[in-house]
Amino acid sequence: MSMQVPQRKPGKYSNLTADPHITQKKKNELEDELASLLKKRPKAASEVQRLSELGDFSENAEYQLAKGKLRGMNRRILVLEDHLNRAIVVQQSKSDQIQLGDTVTLTMDGEDKTYTILGPSETDPSKNIISHLSPIGSALIGKRVDDVFEIEIAGNQKQCKIFSKN
Repeated sequence: MSMQVPQRKPGKYSNLTADPHITQKKKNELEDELASLLKKRPKAASEVQRLSELGDFSENAEYQLAKGKLRGMNRRILVLEDHLNRAIVVQQSKSDQIQLGDTVTLTMDGEDKTYTILGPSETDPSKNIISHLSPIGSALIGKRVDDVFEIEIAGNQKQCKIFSKN
């Protein structure tokens, strides 16, 4: 009797497509990763071919591992190609309105904060890089320097004033 692996129902976040907004730096990183994988794939495929010639697949652990590695590599290549094909490179805006790619300094409840607004794939709260889809990021998009507004963060209303945009 074989054991069955439990199947989990997909949740609401299981099939989300990646946000296409990325910086040129991130695009270059993805292109480098893709080139590296494409360079390694022929060697991985020939290793699978070599191991398949040894016979019985059910008892050939090396073959199973090599096949799994190749499958993972192919999956990552497809994801990278899709992400790069849909990529929208974020440019610094010349507009006076705050947009994706801008760095904004504001006062929130008397405390100065500076945020760079990028796509979700590049967020790093430790470096004050926030997503344009986050509560603060979405509240800032479309605003101008000297705008005053309120934002709800963790159930608390915060008073904000934008000082600069660059």
